[in-house]
Amino acid sequence: MLYSELSAAAQASYAGLDVAARDAEMRRSVALVPGGFVKKHDKGRHYWYYQKKQPDGKVQQVFVGPDDAKTRALIDRHGAADATQGQAALQKLAQATIALGCSEIPLKHGRVIGRLLDHGFFNAGGLLVGTHAFLAYQNMFGVRWDAGAFTVDLDFAHAGKNISLAIARNVQVDTAKAIDSLEMGFIPVMSGTTYKKPDEPDFDLDFLTTFGRSGDAPQFVPALNLSMQPLKFMEFSLEAPMKATLLYRNGPLVVNIPRPERYVWHKLIVYGERPREQRTKANKDLIQAACLLDYLLENDGDLVRESWANASSRGPGWNQRLRQGWDALNAKFAAQRFIERLGV
Repeated sequence: MLYSELSAAAQASYAGLDVAARDAEMRRSVALVPGGFVKKHDKGRHYWYYQKKQPDGKVQQVFVGPDDAKTRALIDRHGAADATQGQAALQKLAQATIALGCSEIPLKHGRVIGRLLDHGFFNAGGLLVGTHAFLAYQNMFGVRWDAGAFTVDLDFAHAGKNISLAIARNVQVDTAKAIDSLEMGFIPVMSGTTYKKPDEPDFDLDFLTTFGRSGDAPQFVPALNLSMQPLKFMEFSLEAPMKATLLYRNGPLVVNIPRPERYVWHKLIVYGERPREQRTKANKDLIQAACLLDYLLENDGDLVRESWANASSRGPGWNQRLRQGWDALNAKFAAQRFIERLGV
């Protein structure tokens, strides 16, 4: 296998932290504001929001999560006397979970993600994508990947206007101001779609969105007050997002990330799009897809087959690239018997 199981103690500690962190994040957004929970239907799935009225009379909806057992438990706990979790208690719990073997994110990355979280980036439809999402799946699954964990960049995404994203409602934030407030020396380049740090040339903040009629020209996203770089085929990984709790030594961070089964096939689809000078990134795509697929086929094969059917049915261009990545994956990881295990 391409992963190893975490100890039962580590898994239990993270599960407790995840509940407490999501509970605290929801309470921070809605606890002191009059309103109520509403359930909405989008693309065959149900999602929960907390609906509240702004001082100007406009109704704002804060994304709580998909309609699953974890989200319903959070809603049931809303307003309970024991639901309040202080930041100091969450920080101690996070550090204890890390000590048990769960994976943490670097301090400087956590500082950036935390600032965007505080400014409402994720409530406005933002997602954390790329390798940091891949790393977040480890603690969710109670495993540690054996490879594919190398990165120094932070990748963020937003669906823009090209797809209906369940978490995107009428929330607006000033992302550029949030980055400036860090005072870490980030400078916008590439028409503002990337922020670079001159003293750390490998530490970039990349902001991505879906490919539309304007092609690969940077797109301005009003909800984030930010320009973002369109990428082909990105919409597949952004549809039907989920919540995840990142382990940060200064306290847990609750963010939006792609669903793992969609992440797998997106990595294979973009594999063939990489130019030769990005061969290292293309290899990373295969490694991350292999690790995730190895786990998912062992634990939720039907979900993987359903998402494969979704991706391969989107047209000849999609299917051609998916098959190209699939062939490369099986050539590199023949020992995992993915063709036999997927059964398609």
